[in-house]
Amino acid sequence: MKRSLIAALLAGTSLTAFAAPESYTIESNHTYPSFEAPHLGVSWWRGKFNKTSGKVVLDKAAKAGSVDISIDVASIDFGHDKMNEHALGEDFFNVAKYPTATYKGKLLFTGDKPSGVDGQLTLLGVTKPVKLEITEFTCIIHPFIKKEDCGGDAYGEFNRADFGMSKYADGLAGKVRLRIQVEAIKD
Repeated sequence: MKRSLIAALLAGTSLTAFAAPESYTIESNHTYPSFEAPHLGVSWWRGKFNKTSGKVVLDKAAKAGSVDISIDVASIDFGHDKMNEHALGEDFFNVAKYPTATYKGKLLFTGDKPSGVDGQLTLLGVTKPVKLEITEFTCIIHPFIKKEDCGGDAYGEFNRADFGMSKYADGLAGKVRLRIQVEAIKD
């Protein structure tokens, strides 16, 4: 009887201790990195990127994980055709030379949920640290596809001049507020 009890306890312990990280694929039609940036010191323009892809790895037991998001920069959308066209040029995103931006990082936890990302943003071929705070994070069973769906909302700030996007970026004009709403389906 004692042996059975000890074996059962050890089996339960080893299952918990060796829980594997789980992989999630970014749901591109529900993930839109967006940003706000000053426009000539007069107003704040808001834009988003319509095409993203990537992975999230989540190890709930170890309270760890990672994020790897790729952004198709040509999918920029300000809701203003002339502004979109200008942003794609050499003065800003230089899409002909740098068609992709990436954000990669390690999840930070507070309690049982991710509360931030300690990551690296690569933009215009330059990689710099950009930390994100996660304000919302929830996992559910998706009602249509019956798989786990995790989502969240993260935000941070950076100076675009640090990435070489320095035209009209003096002082406050270089400040960018980044927000990434993300949903990912368990593989």
